[in-house]
Amino acid sequence: MGTALVTPFLDNGNVDFESLGRLIDVQLEYVDFLCLLGTTAETPVLRDKEKEEIISFALDRIGKRVPVLLGCSSNDTAHLMTDIEKYSKYDVDGFLSVVPYYNKPTQKGIYKHFECVCNSTDLPIIIYNIPGRTGVNISPSTVHDLFNDFENIIGIKEASGNLSQIDSLIMDRPKNFSVLSGDDALTFSIMSLGGNGVISVASNACPALMRTLVSALQNNDLDKAVKAHHLLLPINRLLFKDGNPAGVKALLSIKGMIKNVLRLPLLPAEENTYEALTEFIGVK
Repeated sequence: MGTALVTPFLDNGNVDFESLGRLIDVQLEYVDFLCLLGTTAETPVLRDKEKEEIISFALDRIGKRVPVLLGCSSNDTAHLMTDIEKYSKYDVDGFLSVVPYYNKPTQKGIYKHFECVCNSTDLPIIIYNIPGRTGVNISPSTVHDLFNDFENIIGIKEASGNLSQIDSLIMDRPKNFSVLSGDDALTFSIMSLGGNGVISVASNACPALMRTLVSALQNNDLDKAVKAHHLLLPINRLLFKDGNPAGVKALLSIKGMIKNVLRLPLLPAEENTYEALTEFIGVK
């Protein structure tokens, strides 16, 4: 289980490193790895200097206690290669890179994009497929071609919502290729089909419960997994009702972990969502 960490902000909009440090400390009790600068981190609205400050701070706080996956994505392949070269100076354990967004490339274009990514680093790469945000879906055949052709493609974070496609990926995957849920609400289903785990948003605020779900599925304890899944289901619905990370930041704020501050164009969760989330203040 990995957590896609939020970026806490102060009331003035600056990065809240004190709260980020506390959040990391709690996460380290439960996770197998942490993901920095993913979608949940509001990375599109972070300045380059802020990104580097967050990476340096987080790596120092984590202190090699768990692996760190760094989000690094662009719809400009050349720009992404430059970013990967820049961020490779940090002691991260791999990159999470989204399928190019907005341009809507063909499958061949997606393949060539990740070919350039793989050739620009020796670090492991996890592909992130989220067509609801990118506008394009990477097919299982393209995923398999990339894995077969490049040693540093090690897995995929799947958030297509297409369980048939995800099942196909799981059935045909090689032994050392990981299929990770990118959708908290589908973690139970994906792992029940044979998926390897999750990169979670909910675990920012409910790390113990997410750990229970993932561990139960890994240990084939179906009764325990179903119970955890059903406890998480209403939380997940609320966390994504007003978009991500509005919901999880609201819940973290209710729990006193961070301030409920987002950067435009994102807004905090609606008041009725915030009020509904208060019911889960005691969920760990």
